[in-house]
Amino acid sequence: MINRIKELFGASGSKSSSSPAAAPHTFDKKHIAAAALLVEAACLDAEFGAEERSAIRNIAATRFQLNEAEIDTLLELVAARQDQANQLFGFTHEIKQGFAPEERVEIMEMLWEVAYADGVLHDYEANLLRRVSGLLYVSDRDRGEARKRVLARLGIE
Repeated sequence: MINRIKELFGASGSKSSSSPAAAPHTFDKKHIAAAALLVEAACLDAEFGAEERSAIRNIAATRFQLNEAEIDTLLELVAARQDQANQLFGFTHEIKQGFAPEERVEIMEMLWEVAYADGVLHDYEANLLRRVSGLLYVSDRDRGEARKRVLARLGIE
């Protein structure tokens, strides 16, 4: 599975392809899978707006400890492959198999941050988060608590 993900997000779609001497950044599988889910959540309301992009960039910087160039590359790789990578199960399976329950709840929290980045939770976004939490084996209670933490942090009532 990890080989498929690496192939899917290979360096062929990155900006660094214009400079052959530059070695492509190797992203952790958690970064790739989580970023793919975050971009999926951001695109569900038919617009990958500035608020969603900013929320994803903030998550990548603070939670994944990526620098600006690495964030740009990761976003470009994921966004360029978004239509082709519409395989939610593959990404959630990778996360479920490779990460502890607490880390899966943390990913749900990241998804809530992106879903609420524009201040509004759209029906499609809510549906995605319900499906993802089920696929990640995150309980309704943990998903709800993650949502409450994000709402409090963002000041949304």
